[in-house]
Amino acid sequence: MAIVWLALGLVLPMAMAQVENPSDPSETIDTLIEAGYAKVSIDRNSLEWCTDEQWIRRLTIDLAGRIPTLQERKEFLDSPSPHKRLEWIDRLLQSEDYVEHFADTFDTLLMGRAPTPKINERRKHWRPYLENVFRQNRPWDQVAREILLARPESDDQAGAVWFLYERNDNAQAIAEAVAPAFFGIRIDCAQCHDHMIASEIHQQHYWGLVAFFNRSKNQKTEVGPRISESAIGGFSDFANIHGSSYPNVLTFYQSKTIDEARPEKDSKQEDLDELYQPSANPKEPRTPKFSRRQKFVEEILKGHPQLAPAFVNRVWAMLMGRGIVHPFDQMDSVHPPSHPELLERLSKDFIDSGYDIRRLVRRIAASRTYQLSSKPLAGVQDPSAFAWSIERPLTAEQLVRSMHVAMFQQVDHDLPLLSDLRDRIPEVLPETITTDISDALFLTNNSKMHQMLLAASKPEGLVSQLAQNADPKLAIEQMFLSALGRQPSQEEIETVLDFVQRRLSNKASVDPKGVWQNALWAVLTSAEFRFNH
Repeated sequence: MAIVWLALGLVLPMAMAQVENPSDPSETIDTLIEAGYAKVSIDRNSLEWCTDEQWIRRLTIDLAGRIPTLQERKEFLDSPSPHKRLEWIDRLLQSEDYVEHFADTFDTLLMGRAPTPKINERRKHWRPYLENVFRQNRPWDQVAREILLARPESDDQAGAVWFLYERNDNAQAIAEAVAPAFFGIRIDCAQCHDHMIASEIHQQHYWGLVAFFNRSKNQKTEVGPRISESAIGGFSDFANIHGSSYPNVLTFYQSKTIDEARPEKDSKQEDLDELYQPSANPKEPRTPKFSRRQKFVEEILKGHPQLAPAFVNRVWAMLMGRGIVHPFDQMDSVHPPSHPELLERLSKDFIDSGYDIRRLVRRIAASRTYQLSSKPLAGVQDPSAFAWSIERPLTAEQLVRSMHVAMFQQVDHDLPLLSDLRDRIPEVLPETITTDISDALFLTNNSKMHQMLLAASKPEGLVSQLAQNADPKLAIEQMFLSALGRQPSQEEIETVLDFVQRRLSNKASVDPKGVWQNALWAVLTSAEFRFNH
């Protein structure tokens, strides 16, 4: 990994160093990953490990959604505990930053990016629920049930209805969101025909999933947004590209078909009160005695063979740079797992733990595999071997919050620049990574980025501290530690020093803070800062 000095015109390498294996590793992960090395002739002795300063940056970005503060970095590096990495994992998993970061990530993964008005609606209804999922470490299978049944049993479950509600009665949009979000597959291609490549995904799976939700309707009630459900209707046929027509029955991928009596053709159904359960709360929508959504969560979702692997694979991708199945939302026959036994074992452990999200995250983060260096091995081309830590771009949220930590050594979750970066960097787990000078130029010309740099010129900000430092070499070290979490190399010191001194030579016309703003901008827009590695 290298810091790309766009402003200074120099590429400088970052040193790597091997360290001892951590204590208390997740042996299942490491044993099965290392078994894979043997199959592709990777010598385990050739592996390199990240240093403590690299690891604490990596972990804090992954679990807290930002770089560590200088105080956090110092506290970790100075700790004499032989188990300090495990202790730090547990500390971050109990933090509000973990809650905010995982809610950010799963908001986008489950709902997609949204314009500001929709974001504001989500923050009112959906976000409190999602944050509580991670704050309370709710079991994932229960969360999936609450979201897809959308009948809250308490006030703190009310926000779960928003997954369906925001899709505004569009049953096809709901089906196309449910499949990747909870089962790790994409069924969009099966709308008009059986999947042409993944032959196990059939057209009936697409329309069957649509049928489970096509009686559902948004309803505004005295207790807030709700999803009502009719007891009748929703019967139709679908046609394939050859013109053949079939009834859309209640079925889904790797699941049984739910029996439901179909009315005679052209017969008229009556929406009678007797088709509904007696209402326990008149403020809530009434519930059909035969509820398609309830059948889905009780007989399709519950125990579905893809529910646990899909979540495990997604969390693995978040922490390791790619899924055991890649892409993470295409877990079909065309995309086999790189380590099938590992995915199976992790999924079983996830189920046996009661779908414990924190336990899963901890197991992966505590593994030796997670603690590899990001330097690729010579002669090894395939990243699916997981023989090095795969570099991944920071999400919009991670990037802007890390910038704020670098400038002010404190966390802020609601920054003006974030809305612009969400539009610029919409994905959180991109299948392919593309980054170019236009991204840096975007930050150069963004008024909100300039506002952050100007704010950092106030006494409490990093720019002001750099400009006031009588020793520019010490200022450079402070800048590197604050932003990159490491000491600068001698070559980097000389390069930045030359940049600063040449511009400060004319003290009558140059503002020192402006010079240090430019230097800091170069660091914050560098590849090293914008990637986790």
